[in-house]
Amino acid sequence: MAHPIMFDDDDPILARVRDLALAFPDAAEKISHGHPAFYTTKAFAYYGGSVKRDGEWIRHERALMVLTGPDEREAMLSASERCFVPAYLGPSGWLGVDLADDTDWDEMAELLDASYRRTAGVRRVARLDARDARS
Repeated sequence: MAHPIMFDDDDPILARVRDLALAFPDAAEKISHGHPAFYTTKAFAYYGGSVKRDGEWIRHERALMVLTGPDEREAMLSASERCFVPAYLGPSGWLGVDLADDTDWDEMAELLDASYRRTAGVRRVARLDARDARS
């Protein structure tokens, strides 16, 4: 049984995430468990997530989930209420960040970059570095 689609394809926040995520070398998008997933060989970002509190599922419909280092994750969790440990992916080091119209998109680009670098492999990261050096 397929998961239901849990996002609005016309969401302007999702459009911003797509623009940032699909700019990385070989990045593509697929639907995973009802949410957009951005990947190369492995996923480096998801749009939308959830947490389970007191037996209840709480959806974070407009959220970016990225794979961070443990120190960065802890710092962000303690510094901002918009950050959360997502269900299922949280134990593997993923971080969720709620997005809104006033989101700092430079910060989201940095988080996507870090997550991409953790998952994309040496050759893709080298291509990214070469592209960034030309800019």
